[in-house]
Amino acid sequence: MDVLGKGGNAVDGAIAGLLAIGVSQPVSSGIGGGGFALVWNAKERKATVLDFRETAPSGLNPADYVTRPPPENKRGVMVGVPGEVAGIAEMHARWGKLAFTDLVRGAADLADKGFPLSAHLARGLKWTEKWVLSTPRYSFFHPAGKLASPGDQIRNPALAATLRRIGAEGKDAFYQGKIAADVLATARAGGSRMSAADIESYKVIEREPLTTTWEGNRIYTMPPPSSGGLMLLEALHMHSKAELSALGYGTGAYVHLLAETLRGAIADRVHYIGDPSSMTMDPMKLAAPARMKARRARISMDSTMPPAGFPITEAGTSHLVVIDAEGNVVSATSTVNNPFGAQLVTEGGFVLNDELNDFTSEKIAKLFNLKTPASTPRAGARPVSSMTPTLVLRDDQPVLALGGSGGMRIATGTTQITLANLVFGRAIDEAIADWRVETPAMGGLWIDPSVPPDVVQDLEKRGEKVDTSKLNVSAIQGLTVDYTNGGRVIRAAADPRKGGTGAVE
Repeated sequence: MDVLGKGGNAVDGAIAGLLAIGVSQPVSSGIGGGGFALVWNAKERKATVLDFRETAPSGLNPADYVTRPPPENKRGVMVGVPGEVAGIAEMHARWGKLAFTDLVRGAADLADKGFPLSAHLARGLKWTEKWVLSTPRYSFFHPAGKLASPGDQIRNPALAATLRRIGAEGKDAFYQGKIAADVLATARAGGSRMSAADIESYKVIEREPLTTTWEGNRIYTMPPPSSGGLMLLEALHMHSKAELSALGYGTGAYVHLLAETLRGAIADRVHYIGDPSSMTMDPMKLAAPARMKARRARISMDSTMPPAGFPITEAGTSHLVVIDAEGNVVSATSTVNNPFGAQLVTEGGFVLNDELNDFTSEKIAKLFNLKTPASTPRAGARPVSSMTPTLVLRDDQPVLALGGSGGMRIATGTTQITLANLVFGRAIDEAIADWRVETPAMGGLWIDPSVPPDVVQDLEKRGEKVDTSKLNVSAIQGLTVDYTNGGRVIRAAADPRKGGTGAVE
């Protein structure tokens, strides 16, 4: 928020925020990863999507992706060429106001002077304790041979130096020279087939957002290679506000209908969504109201169907949202994918992603009876994602912006919070804190253990196989804007499950 106070805009705030999160939450994101940003330019009344998703190396061998997870000495095969630095540099070049050096300085100072270990990062360290303790480049996380505890001060001087170089020299400092050589050496030591040319040639891609009008709201969301936008639009196009409202928020009937909707969307993700350069299906045709109406007719309120059983031919990341005084909005998601990515730490103090693990696995392909999934391992491709930065306008003004972290759970979580707000009027902090459900690709319904017993019983009568022991929901961040009486009241919220915070100045 200090960036906005110094005259920066929403893009400046997003850049500084993404970098700071990468320093303080390397379990989830960082400059060794990538992501997507949805930028609303208030002056031009235009939404733009920037895709800085990681890219598969030119030397990719599909055989490397049969065994999941890969052996420890082959983790590098899952590393995609990182895109975050290119992404924030592109954002700054197009919309930034403050000097790039100044935006990077805050994160560099955070790494240099230290930050208190959060509960979320402490959990990540515990999940990967064996690896952390055996990684010399992460020694600041295990002083005296044991893991640091929540609240302990953490310093990462190597990352501070890396960030200062990027701040002074721009994105070329990352994709050429010493830092690029460090990325390459670290990835190849883990078995990667990446080349220096792969790193140097990385490009950010501008894409047209998926957009629709629903119940008086204009929605902008992510296009492929993200599947998140498709899943959200399918849910909106399948149902009216009146139909959902009549079921009642949090009732068994509502949850069952939502779960069936999401299962159908997951089937479409697996069958059709991948790198746009090789896709054969227009996602807007998949989410077309007529197709969704036909699918809705197949959904029974008294029985359920696993994602793999849905007919498709009807006729675990960090997220932030920033709005500024001019009404510009940025909704951006950054990730290294699994906890600490590929668990490969560079000399420069940052972890490399394992984003290529998002190419469809043989296990999922067999489940859905697919010979060649849309998101199959391919040189130069960007794997399918669930990241769902989303913006909602009403009367041409931003009223809701959100997104989240958590793998495939991002799209399901973002959809649930969007419906909670737009249909049932739940305040953003309430909607994010409410119990949620997940519909895993393998089938079943994972639900928060705090759900009322009568709802569980209702769901089971409808054929749902309810499990309250496995739920690991996405962490959603969002904000709403209320223009009542000619003013502007902003309400920001972050998911308490991940220890996030929302702030308004």
